[in-house]
Amino acid sequence: MRVVIIGGGIGGLTTAIALERLGFDPHVYEQAPDLREIGAGIGLMANAVAALDLLGLGGAVRSSTAAITQGGVRNWRGDILMEVATDPAMGRIAVAHRAELLGTLAGAIDPSRLHTGHEFTGIEQDAGLVRARFQNGSAAEGDLLVGADGLRSTVRSRLFGSIPPRYAGYTAWRAVTKFDRAGMQMAESWGCGRRFGIVPLQGGRIYWFATDNAPEGERDRPGQARRELLDRFRGWHVPIEAVLEATEESAILRNDIFDLDPLSRWSDGRAILLGDAAHPMTPNLGQGACQAIEDAVVLAACLRTHSNVEAALAAYESRRRPRTREIVLQSRRFGQIAQWQNRLLCWLRDAAIRATPVSVGERRMKELTGFELLTVGELRLFG
Repeated sequence: MRVVIIGGGIGGLTTAIALERLGFDPHVYEQAPDLREIGAGIGLMANAVAALDLLGLGGAVRSSTAAITQGGVRNWRGDILMEVATDPAMGRIAVAHRAELLGTLAGAIDPSRLHTGHEFTGIEQDAGLVRARFQNGSAAEGDLLVGADGLRSTVRSRLFGSIPPRYAGYTAWRAVTKFDRAGMQMAESWGCGRRFGIVPLQGGRIYWFATDNAPEGERDRPGQARRELLDRFRGWHVPIEAVLEATEESAILRNDIFDLDPLSRWSDGRAILLGDAAHPMTPNLGQGACQAIEDAVVLAACLRTHSNVEAALAAYESRRRPRTREIVLQSRRFGQIAQWQNRLLCWLRDAAIRATPVSVGERRMKELTGFELLTVGELRLFG
């Protein structure tokens, strides 16, 4: 079976790896002239690392990432609101630079299967074949087309019409910078309408992110992102201001945060959506890439265990839509509460977090990342 995959990001590449491992013939078509990930850090929780283990990539990912065993939430003054340790039985959180993770995935694929400079423009299909059209005039035929082309998916719009993403009401800055990370643990600090997170990486680096409530589309003055962030987070606890001072202006990325109301369907005929194209979510639970990786493994397993494409896609949707729907909505609610601006509500929120037993947070984390992705029979497919 030949599979045409639109999008060369984390979801698209993982799908190609999973399909090739199970004996399919996948080809990835990426609109950019080369495979690259624009971004900073990314956390792969235990569920994603377990899925990558099935593909033979868990060791490579672990060797190139920082392992996080403990995290927590503080207020803007630095007072601890909650600390949560990862369950050793479930594995640690692996934190990587996005570009480095993408390089690991791309390196696991036969280069002849990667086609850059192909901007998807349209789809044609009948009962036995699907064809992707590209801006450069070329076309690619297959038995199945997978739309893994992100938040503003062209495949999604061609299948189901334009469905604008929902602006979450806040924007985010992020960067990777050199910084002394001795004794540093992953932590997120909450103020009123603002948050700041710090995550250790390998190589004497940290990944940081910041959020603030802002109008959609607002941008920093050219060359002034760091200065404006210092103004926004002036007086916050150590080492937030020092982290910002250590960051090169050119390293700072700013993106508004979006998600999408859960879709009622992901497939049409021989075309299916995957990852952010199917279920874009806010980053509050750290599950965007993780769910794309889960999608890839389940889709490959369904295609191998069902007699035809239509049955396989129906099984994939029935298994993946309920889980991703719940995570999209949980992440949305989490972000809404974290971004509250009213000082009284913020005080009540922080007090409620302090009063929550650590076991509650650990149980929720286990529910999120300890999910049984495949059946015993499907696990055997991956060896």
